[in-house]
Amino acid sequence: MVESSSGRQLEAEVLANIRHSLRTPLNQIIGYSEMIQEELAEQNNSDLLADLQKIHAAGGQLLALINDSLAPWRIESGKIDLDGLHLEARTPLNLIIGYSELCEEMAQEGGQLTVVSDLQKINTAAKNLIALFETTKLPKREGSTGHTTRILGPSSAIASVMPAMPGKPMVSKTAPASLLIVDDNAMNLDMLSRRLEKQGHGVRIADSGQRALDLLGRHKFDLVLLDILMPEMDGFETLLKMKADPAFKDIPTIMLSALDEIDGAVRCIENGAEDYLPKPFNPVLLNARINACLEKRRLREQEQAYLNILQTEREKAERLLLNILPKSIADRLRQGESTIADSFSEATVVFADLVGFTKTSSQTPPRELVHMLNEIFSAFDWLAEMHGLEKIKTIGDAYMYVGGIPAPMQNHIAASAEMALEMQRVIKQMVARNGVTHSIRVGMASGPVVAGVIGKKKFIYDLWGDTVNLASRMESHGEPGHIHVTRAIYEELRHSYNFENRGNVNIKGWGELNTYFLTGRHGGTQIEVRKKPER
Repeated sequence: MVESSSGRQLEAEVLANIRHSLRTPLNQIIGYSEMIQEELAEQNNSDLLADLQKIHAAGGQLLALINDSLAPWRIESGKIDLDGLHLEARTPLNLIIGYSELCEEMAQEGGQLTVVSDLQKINTAAKNLIALFETTKLPKREGSTGHTTRILGPSSAIASVMPAMPGKPMVSKTAPASLLIVDDNAMNLDMLSRRLEKQGHGVRIADSGQRALDLLGRHKFDLVLLDILMPEMDGFETLLKMKADPAFKDIPTIMLSALDEIDGAVRCIENGAEDYLPKPFNPVLLNARINACLEKRRLREQEQAYLNILQTEREKAERLLLNILPKSIADRLRQGESTIADSFSEATVVFADLVGFTKTSSQTPPRELVHMLNEIFSAFDWLAEMHGLEKIKTIGDAYMYVGGIPAPMQNHIAASAEMALEMQRVIKQMVARNGVTHSIRVGMASGPVVAGVIGKKKFIYDLWGDTVNLASRMESHGEPGHIHVTRAIYEELRHSYNFENRGNVNIKGWGELNTYFLTGRHGGTQIEVRKKPER
């Protein structure tokens, strides 16, 4: 009779679970025997050490025997023989039980209580393995008579797969780290945690997936060792929940299982596991895998630290660039424009000069002088920001700003006038507070300008044109404590602001011009000032 695919799949699943069940106590036998050997090697206890090496070798024989006798390929050939496996396993199991009892008596006499406890765990694991052999059965195949052909390798060949460890095993040291071990088997937790603590790691244990998630939420871990087969929430589900949580999705995870299916390993890696290690595992391999994961984590954290530094420096450079250039101009430079030059049909240019500052600078200590100038210009910068205007530059004790550039702006003349009036108030407040004798002379002009960036290493955003020259002349031909403006600005603002007609003034390079002093607003009326969108 032809066997159905569902029948073969069921038998394969049962076989995988049998291998897992048999390897769990076998993992304990091998693991505890290795730990005891390490301890005895450190104590130079050769009497017990020789017998422990025999126990470890017998565990290796059992592992090779199980791997060979329950290999997946035997399903297709129908050559799975659990009864024969049980018979073949009796010899190494009896050796393990006999030597563990003998060593236990010797350890009792020597007062080595930790060794006694571990030997009892080996003895218990061996008896549990015998019970599993006696109760484990494979489902019968369709059309089979219940008989299978027995194909088992010779014990001598099996023994060569995992020979007894000669003295102290070679275990590579790893950098101390905080580890979380998750396994529903208490002996597995005890054995693995003790081994890793001996390597200098800080270890916490969890006997379920939910308990592991709770611990992850309360403590910081560098690595998680996660068993796959657990009741309620298995290792796969726990791994998925870990990787879905931003708080600990980046913690590397090594999956541990007695399952030897390649699909299980692939599924773990696809779901975010860092590595996969089948039980029972060699301590050297275990430490190598842990060390590799911790090193990857360290390198990732180092890389992230470097990226954070680069980001911080980039932000500093960005802030510095924006202190030098308007944002829209800086963006154009970043996008590759090498020459930036724009014409504007309407803009308001303002120059402000601190009267008497040159004389003050010769009589004031440098640190105090710079502090005073910085306080004044910082206040001016804040006013420019508030009114949506653009500071162009400072030249000694002179301050230059513009309205309507680089982005067009409604009421740029009114906004520039408002700032000029508030600059006067700032200076008056400083005079009252610090007793300085400064005043400010301001000149304003409105009209077309050309704006652009000059320089390759030290950038500056600057203005050119008749309007710039006229604003400069209005400042130099003005008077301390006054805001000197052109007739065009007067005509624009006369319905809302107060002016004093200065009459005709001979302006260098321009001849006789009718100019005005801006003195304030009409009855406290304030013109709506619209800020620049990019500042």
